[in-house]
Amino acid sequence: MKKLLNKKRIFFLEYLENIRGYSDLTIKSYDASISKALALMEIISEDEKIVFNLMPYRIYIARLNAKTISKNLSAIRSFVSYLNDNDMQVILEAADSVKVAKTLPKPISHKYILQALDGAKLKEKLVVVMLYTLGLRISELASLKLEDISESWVRVVGKGNKERDVPLLESTKEIIDEYLSSFVTNKFLFEKNGEKLSENSLRYMVNKVFRDVSLKVTPHQLRHSYATVLLNAGAPIVDVSELLGHSSMATTQIYTKLGSALKQQ
Repeated sequence: MKKLLNKKRIFFLEYLENIRGYSDLTIKSYDASISKALALMEIISEDEKIVFNLMPYRIYIARLNAKTISKNLSAIRSFVSYLNDNDMQVILEAADSVKVAKTLPKPISHKYILQALDGAKLKEKLVVVMLYTLGLRISELASLKLEDISESWVRVVGKGNKERDVPLLESTKEIIDEYLSSFVTNKFLFEKNGEKLSENSLRYMVNKVFRDVSLKVTPHQLRHSYATVLLNAGAPIVDVSELLGHSSMATTQIYTKLGSALKQQ
């Protein structure tokens, strides 16, 4: 069993690199956490399911600080999620989270985004522009329908099917129109074989655009950048919270701590 799981671990690390665009350092950290857990934890086969009992591993990492423990457990939970999404039924035990202080999001400077877009293909360019100028979550972009895009607004369906209207920049609308004149879509803005394009496919395009200029950027960082630009320009936090689709303004307040982070890049 452990031989099979170690093989799956290699596939998972390749997924993190090629699809999720994780940095080499992050992948190395994930590998260390998962490898040690596989060596120490109890693995039990029950019916057609596999149980990972992390207690032996939890005892091993108990001497570490809370933030490090949390990162280790997060890596393992991600691995288990990957296994469950790829034809293995895995139950994780003794994996309770450890509370740690929230870290600040890391926005990307406008000049670096422009640099990346300069050499991007039309579809990849539109993906990045939509995330950056509308502050969308990757799941929201994947589900965005043509009927929800007007000349100056985009209706976004967020978490809990909560709808919000986000203003559409004229420059973004021009790229949408150029894209629609070149690509045939029926229902969703981004489609493949009549179905909406997967979140992983969209992530890959973002990763590729920035990788071509030697940068590692996630879709969520573009959302952070959108929020930070608005706040630095003096937009009321209540308005930014509504545009982002946050259920609580406390979440939006994290961004206010960034101050002039973008200006310093």
